[in-house]
Amino acid sequence: MLQIEDLSLSFGGVHAIDGLNLTVPDGTITALIGPNGAGKTSVLNVVSGFFRPQRGRVLHDGLDLLALPPYRVIQQGITRSFQNVALFGGLSVTDNLIVGYDHRSRAGFLRDLLHTPAVLAHERAARQRAAEVLEFLGITAIARRRADELGFGERKLVDLGRALIGRPRMVLLDEPASGLAEGQKAWLAEVLSRIPAEFGAAVLVIDHDMRVVMGVSSKVIVMDFGRKIAEGTPDQVRADPAVVAAYLGGSADGAADGR
Repeated sequence: MLQIEDLSLSFGGVHAIDGLNLTVPDGTITALIGPNGAGKTSVLNVVSGFFRPQRGRVLHDGLDLLALPPYRVIQQGITRSFQNVALFGGLSVTDNLIVGYDHRSRAGFLRDLLHTPAVLAHERAARQRAAEVLEFLGITAIARRRADELGFGERKLVDLGRALIGRPRMVLLDEPASGLAEGQKAWLAEVLSRIPAEFGAAVLVIDHDMRVVMGVSSKVIVMDFGRKIAEGTPDQVRADPAVVAAYLGGSADGAADGR
């Protein structure tokens, strides 16, 4: 379980996160939604170790993540995708995924240089794992293509695959549906819904597309101006007047339609 307790993060006089408390149980999908500037991505950046808050605790199975550098957070099984996809354009799709697998290696620089049996075994395992993830995402056909040849929707799926390849225990997703066509969003929602069962990983997802997040999440947390203003099932959140007023806009019917 991920536990965030009394978390506060400020940049000058701006409170990006203000006394936030939330939990993400193992094996579930939790959505974190809110208007632009609500502090959602800042939460992911704190959990990932990129930002250091002024107050609060972030625990994963009781381990204090705030005491760890970002690479150690990844080694604890917490991975993420990014709102602005940054792939290695000159590498193939498979090799981009393998970058996300390499944190599992304990071979060391000298063994890497000498291509020892341990290094070769790790590379075989990485390529096999990449093939499995590509099949899960439905993009095996582009495995050998260079990343800079892909359309935006394909790049988003590759970014998701990079987060999944290392057998994570928790996946943090920052707007995975942004910029996708409607058909791609439907496929993404189907893929996200299967992550807990097929990978054994919990998911904390940020997105502005209500059809996606409400369709895949068992719990929805709503932020506004750095604070949590609502939490509950998708149906409970849709009907919450504070949520309608702050984010979803207009009426509860509009919220249900994703407007």
